[in-house]
Amino acid sequence: QVQLVESGGGLVQAGGSLRLSCAASGRTFSTYAMGWFRQAPGKEREFVAAISGSGGMPDYADFVKGRFTISRDNARNTAYLQMNSLTPEDTAVYYCAARPRPQLSRDSVWYGYWGQGTQVTVSS
Repeated sequence: QVQLVESGGGLVQAGGSLRLSCAASGRTFSTYAMGWFRQAPGKEREFVAAISGSGGMPDYADFVKGRFTISRDNARNTAYLQMNSLTPEDTAVYYCAARPRPQLSRDSVWYGYWGQGTQVTVSS
């Protein structure tokens, strides 16, 4: 069982930055791929970024490439999402998720553990 707790969301102006953190419980964090997803009001949840258990080969949705960076610190059982050049279209609840395999995936169905979400609001 893995419990995930996100933090770092908030209100920021367009062009600003935020860093989201996802703290995980358990001793086998490195065996889980980690993903970030988001859901805006009235929209489906969508993939943002994912990283393998070892921290290599990150994957990004096209709309965040070059702006967002996913990383993880396995010694601290924490995953991060650094978000730069934010736009109002990035406004959403952001969720971190853990997949009980080290290989990453873009499909949310493969992630068995989810955090409670953190609100990110970008003002114009």
